[in-house]
Amino acid sequence: MADKIVLTLNDEQPVVEEVKPDVPPIPEYKEEDILTAEERKQVEDFVKQIDITQSNVVLQYGNAAQKKIASFSDSTLQSVKTKDLGETGDMLSDLIVELKGFDALEEQEKGLAGFFKRQSNKAQGLKAKYESAEKNVDKIVHSLEDHQIQLMKDIELLDQLYEKNMVNYKELTMYILAGKQKLKEVREKDLPALVQRAQKTGLAEDSQKANDLAQLCERFEKKIYDLELTRNVALQMGPQIRLVQNNDTLMTEKIQSTIVNTIPLWKSQMVIALGLNHSKQAIKAQQAVDEMTNSLLRKNADSLKQATIDVARESEKGIVDIDTLKHTNSQLISTLDEVVKIQDEGRQKRREAEVELARIESELKNKLLEIHK
Repeated sequence: MADKIVLTLNDEQPVVEEVKPDVPPIPEYKEEDILTAEERKQVEDFVKQIDITQSNVVLQYGNAAQKKIASFSDSTLQSVKTKDLGETGDMLSDLIVELKGFDALEEQEKGLAGFFKRQSNKAQGLKAKYESAEKNVDKIVHSLEDHQIQLMKDIELLDQLYEKNMVNYKELTMYILAGKQKLKEVREKDLPALVQRAQKTGLAEDSQKANDLAQLCERFEKKIYDLELTRNVALQMGPQIRLVQNNDTLMTEKIQSTIVNTIPLWKSQMVIALGLNHSKQAIKAQQAVDEMTNSLLRKNADSLKQATIDVARESEKGIVDIDTLKHTNSQLISTLDEVVKIQDEGRQKRREAEVELARIESELKNKLLEIHK
């Protein structure tokens, strides 16, 4: 609510006036407004039949309508209890998990060894995975369709229950209006007449009649209040039924959207994904072939280069390498030198041996001469 600003020329605090918005007055509600002219006439006729001087009338007044509400509450509760929206929610969650769990473009192990065989295995595995996912999805969709049919039946049933509840509510209202009207008549006419008569006659029995009627009025008033409580239950049951019906409708729409939008979209995306996967595998295969071809060309070029160089080098060489001739000549000269040296040493050793032999021979002769002396 906004506050009105008031300007002032002194130091006093301005007075703030509360601004009240223009709110249209709430029309006064009358219970009889919900009744048709025919139903109002029925209430007026029924008032004439009510005799609250009869204890059983007071006791049983409106019981039939109250029993209808009790029976109706039980049937409504049973309808709500037999539905398991949680199961439907679980199936929708399982469906989401199933759809998310399939990835046609997931990364595969890299490498060239056994590439084409591995790609074939991947394609088969991908198709098997898609078929398994599709089977699970179709199974869940079938269950969802069954639940959708049941929910649609429940929505129709709740419509009937709502209409029946409104009839019960109106019936209770008619009982209440009739009872209030009768109670007003008795308290304004019959009870004052009995009180006046008792005061006039002074008889105990007249006083008792006035007191009994006053007590019956009290009981009947409590009975009407009890009917009002029951009617309030019926009043609350209306929006409760609509809430349950709205939940069923929302769930039905969710299932319908899933069946006609989510599932076809998923399947179309899977077809596209499979096609992309095939294209991806074809690209990988072409890349592998290109890589192998380039590798072979590089290796052949390297081998050709090395072989050409080796041939050129060999072609420029002589039959006998100059280094070999130099080595051979050096070894030959060394050999001749060694031979000459060995021959000189042998000649010297022979000379020395001849001298030694002459000495030995001389010693032997001298020894023999000494023996024959």
